[in-house]
Amino acid sequence: MPRRKLFVPRQESHNPPGGGTLTAMSEMYGPHGAAGDRRRLFDFIALTARLRETERANNATPERKESVAEHSWHLAMVSWILHAEFEREAGQRLDLTKMLKLCLMHDLVEMDAVERGAAGGEPPRFASLPAPLGVELLALWREYEEGRTPEACLVRGVDRLNPTLMRCLTGQGWGDMATDSHAPVDAEALDGLHLPRVAVSETLRALYEEIRDASVEGGLLPP
Repeated sequence: MPRRKLFVPRQESHNPPGGGTLTAMSEMYGPHGAAGDRRRLFDFIALTARLRETERANNATPERKESVAEHSWHLAMVSWILHAEFEREAGQRLDLTKMLKLCLMHDLVEMDAVERGAAGGEPPRFASLPAPLGVELLALWREYEEGRTPEACLVRGVDRLNPTLMRCLTGQGWGDMATDSHAPVDAEALDGLHLPRVAVSETLRALYEEIRDASVEGGLLPP
């Protein structure tokens, strides 16, 4: 007997009649039943996979740009590696699970940018997901945007550190960037951009300064 496919990615508004068991179940039980919830979860899984296709401005290797998926993964790794240092500095327990979730979800909103438009607002795709996931994602998004917890502030700092690290490691430098006055980015301008976020942690600040100094010494960043 052939194995039944449990997950078939679908195009929005292009499903043929009877095109798959889950689609048929959604039509039978309605969009708010268990099958409808599962359909939205499976569609969201397929959507998150597209973060592999979204490029960032900094490089992943000397030959290619970094994807948003790679960026989010590395933020999670850095947060995990430095978690004990963060707790030592803070003098309190920090929720590592929450930090990893913040790392993984913080750029998911880029997929909703067109829908949200210039007016901003909450990501509509999160609100449409079934509970408890939709509720949790919205709460995490608000926490990250507002920076109202130690975990959110630290992840925001790691997020700001990461492209600096990649531009140094790949030899990309900052030649493709300019300040608001159209002047080239130098060490002072880079400090102005990153120090307000990375200074939340002594460890993050020390790592940033080491990367910045190495970039200046290597001729990647004007002093």
